Amino acid sequence: MRTALIIIICKLCRFLGRLLGKGSSLPGKIALKLDPNILKKVKMPQYIVAVTGSNGKTSTVEMIAHVLRQSGRKIAYNREGSNQIEGVTTFILNDCTLSGRVKSDLILLESDERFARFTFKYFTPTHYVITNLYRDQLTRNGHPEWIYRLLKKSITSDSTQLVLNADDPLVSCFGLGRENTVYYGAGRIDGDVEENTSIYNDGAYCPNCKEPLKYDYYHYNHIGYYHCESCGLHRERAAYEITAADLHEGYVTINGRYRIDLAFKSLYHCYNILAAFSICNILGVPEDEICRTLGSYILKSGRVVTFTAGENSGVLLTSKHENSVSYDQAIRLVTQEKKDCTVVVIVDAISRKYFTSETSWLWDIDFELLRADNVKRVILAGEYCYDLMSRFSYCGIDKDRIEIIRDIGEAVQAIKAPDAGYIYVITCFSDKDKFLSKVKA
Repeated sequence: MRTALIIIICKLCRFLGRLLGKGSSLPGKIALKLDPNILKKVKMPQYIVAVTGSNGKTSTVEMIAHVLRQSGRKIAYNREGSNQIEGVTTFILNDCTLSGRVKSDLILLESDERFARFTFKYFTPTHYVITNLYRDQLTRNGHPEWIYRLLKKSITSDSTQLVLNADDPLVSCFGLGRENTVYYGAGRIDGDVEENTSIYNDGAYCPNCKEPLKYDYYHYNHIGYYHCESCGLHRERAAYEITAADLHEGYVTINGRYRIDLAFKSLYHCYNILAAFSICNILGVPEDEICRTLGSYILKSGRVVTFTAGENSGVLLTSKHENSVSYDQAIRLVTQEKKDCTVVVIVDAISRKYFTSETSWLWDIDFELLRADNVKRVILAGEYCYDLMSRFSYCGIDKDRIEIIRDIGEAVQAIKAPDAGYIYVITCFSDKDKFLSKVKA
């Protein structure tokens, strides 16, 4: 009876929260206060799929959910992205009968990489996708190797099948000495380079033995084809592999046979698609069906939003603040499309959750890429526009092409000018609506 009462309270709090436009984690927090072991008492379905990593969790989970639902599966997942134990508790209990049995065929959850070890004390995933480990939110996450150690504590059973990004050396270490592991990655594709061109190189040393790590080629940053001559760590053979990618035409080919057209032409997004393709196929969805479902699929997460400002068209690329790789991929999209354009970079807030003015992460972003010929003008906007200007003063971009407009509203007026051309806006979740509220989206 106590379990049923807690489930009722959680469902009621969730209902009230939705009326108020909030409440994805509070109901779970209340349920855990009433019974810290409530999730141990829930009867789970046959499949529990977890997705974690520094970047791409929300997008990957959204695509997995879309494919599985189209295939006829009844799934429950944390669509709001509330990915710590409280949010996970909310969505699981809301899918339960009063007897404590999950109604869906499958639980799909996005899990915060720092807190997965707490969530999986109560239940064990049958499948565990780990996308990547990057420098991310320094004030919260420190170094990726620290996150690796925390995340490793969340892998508690050999029965869990790991689905790992083979091209990330640190992520691949989760599979060392483990049999129940499937890898995905990209083979050699157009755009690969033989030298790391990023501001920093987190692939300089082997994450396993700390000796120098050798690369045959890089896809971006430290993601690529590598091997260690000291301990033997190497890029594992991928069961699911990108064998061709044309980001200009907008398609990716998996395992030499399965083509998926891209709504968002970014290699970074290709990895999210590949992760979704891999786990959906492992769960029994045929390859051709996955391709049909994901072809030109437009993410609902709002990370890419088209808009008009005056007579000018543009796209807003939402990057994850304090995460340089996320910004790098947005900048690469700007340069690879080769449209004459104005680029607006907005930094008006640093973090959604932590009150800090720590801006050292701006120096890890490859803003030098904006020297590209198609970038005619750069506008730096928001509270931290002068921090941005300090960083841009080292980029080698002609000062005449850079303009500082602190007020976001004034920046919007500037891009309404007829000569602004196509507009790319690069900003974070915290600042996205500050811009979109002033244009037609």
